[in-house]
Order: sequence, then structure tokens, then C-alpha cells
Amino acid sequence: MEVGRKFIPGIKPPQENSKPAWWFFFQGSKLLVEPNGSTAAVPFGPEIKGLSLPLTRRQYLGELDGTPCYAQELAEGQPLPDGTTLEGLRQVYGKLEEDFFWLAARAVQIVDWDRSHQFCSRCGAPTVQRETERSKECPKCGQIHFPRLAPAVIVRVERGNQILMARSRHFAPGVFSVLAGFVEPGETLEETVAREVKEESGIRVKNIRYFGSQPWPFPHSLMIGFTAEYAGGEIALEDSELEAAGWYTAENLPPQPGKISIARKLIDAFVEKQKQNNEKQ
Repeated sequence: MEVGRKFIPGIKPPQENSKPAWWFFFQGSKLLVEPNGSTAAVPFGPEIKGLSLPLTRRQYLGELDGTPCYAQELAEGQPLPDGTTLEGLRQVYGKLEEDFFWLAARAVQIVDWDRSHQFCSRCGAPTVQRETERSKECPKCGQIHFPRLAPAVIVRVERGNQILMARSRHFAPGVFSVLAGFVEPGETLEETVAREVKEESGIRVKNIRYFGSQPWPFPHSLMIGFTAEYAGGEIALEDSELEAAGWYTAENLPPQPGKISIARKLIDAFVEKQKQNNEKQ
């Protein structure tokens, strides 16, 4: 979020609910926005004109610079207010201010959790939302249901002045990225890095180091970034995962993911490091 704009997460909404607020409305996984040329905004106000809001499926997110923020689910087929449209989060990145984009990313996951946990998965009884944390409790069997979060690692593997990049079958045409995969039960993050790289590319790695993390709402991941060094092996693709992979220098990189992703941050950091190394020579 930009300097001077602070978001404080919250569970319990303010008692005075007529205060103007930021509204993150979702129909399915699409966000209601007010488009304005190349930009867009989420609705703001004590209420949204032209939209009849049910009192269910609303979640308080917290405060942005003292202004309440809410996530709200819209029924399928519900008429939209004039001057608004529904767009996927990938489509509004770069249109919304970045702090609002990441709030929307938070909101869509909470809305999905709220929608999919109306009943206990253990005994089928209706759940009750707890007031002290983001969770739902089953009054019958006591099971606690938290929002789903799937941890995944993403890693930049370097070999001298080269970086390992691969193309997944579900990427946009021509795009390559660094390797990634989900954490399995019982694994450390470092073990996941080594396993995923070996399984997908046949490469062994060493000197695994933490880089950074990023929430990733497609649909509910937490991406944990690492760097690693080549330790041996030849590229041998896992047929079910990748269709191409190779070693690339900073000067001959293939098309890359958009700047929204931590994958791009890992690649950009590699390019910057190579630039600094070249300047020292």
C-alpha cells in the first residue's frame, strides 16, 4: 500500500454502520467496479444507490485510513447500479489503485470462504461465525472452519549468470516463468523447493534462501518466494506439468509474467543483480 495509507484488519464491524465505507462487491469471483477510462474504482459511500443489498454474506474487512471496508456477495443475476460493471481481478490490476487491488484480493477469498462454509463439513450442521477471529464454529460438533489458504513455493534457480525458466501448459502463449508448486503435508518449505524443482525439471538445487511472499487470490494461495543455486542434473521435463524449460541470461529472457506477480519480482531482481555485476566488471 502506498505511503501514508494504512490498512488495519478487523473482524467486528463498527457499531455505527451508516458511516461511508469502501465496498468490495463480488458476484462469483468478479468484482463490482466503476470504470473510468483506463482506471477503475470500488464503490464508496454509506450505501450504494441502485443496488438492493441483502443483509447476508457481508464481511467486515477492517479500516483503510480510518474508513471501514466491507466484502459483500451479490446474488447471481442481481441488477447492477448504473455506471458499474463486473470484472475479474486479473483484469482490474493496473486499473485499481494497488492498495485497493490487494484489499479486493483479500475480500474475494473471504467471500468465497463465507459462501462455502455455511454448513459444517464434518456433521452438516449450520455454522456460526465467531466474533473474535475470522472463523466459523459448528455449534453441534465444535469443529472450527478457517478460511482456506494453500501455501505454495516459487523459486528462482540460478546457474552462474543464467536463470532456469519454464513454460507451463496453462500459461498465456509464449510466457515463461520460474518454477512453483504447492507444499505437501509434513514438508518444510525448503524441502518443497527441492522436490518441486527436481520433479518438474530434473534439476537439483542447493543454498535455498527466502526471498519474499505474496498473497495470491487465484483462488486462495500464499506464494512464498525463494532463490536457489544449481547443484546438478540435466533438464528433464515432467510431462504433466511443463512443456518447455531452459537456461536464460538476463539479455535473452523469454516473455515473462506480469508485474503483479512475485514471479516477476524474482525475475526482475535477477536482471538487476546481473546488471550490477556487469557494471562492476
